Amino acid sequence: DDFGTGYSSLSQVKNLPVQELKVDRSFVMDMASNRTDQVIVTSVLRLAEELGLRVVAEGIEDETVRRMLEDLGCEQAQGYLFAKPLPASQIPAAVKEIEARPRPDAAAPLPLRRRFDGLG
Repeated sequence: DDFGTGYSSLSQVKNLPVQELKVDRSFVMDMASNRTDQVIVTSVLRLAEELGLRVVAEGIEDETVRRMLEDLGCEQAQGYLFAKPLPASQIPAAVKEIEARPRPDAAAPLPLRRRFDGLG
């Protein structure tokens, strides 16, 4: 969780039986305007792909960042763009509403490896 911040390190990826990395929102939120954040997120996605790990990007608050992550091959994301925290009793109705929304263009993204060279 919150990979790249606090006490998380590459040694944890190497030594712990992890199947998923959650990229901290501090890298994700500004990646549309901050080249360093974009490079960090892209690198984590590539590392995870090479290690066979799933990635969840945290902190998606706007459509531009969501599209960037999708273009990079990130298949799981969370943030206020999708929903704000809710009491447990409200979750079923929120899920139903989200599932009823029109989905963005679902064209299959290219594998990350083929897109990695194109960092802007």
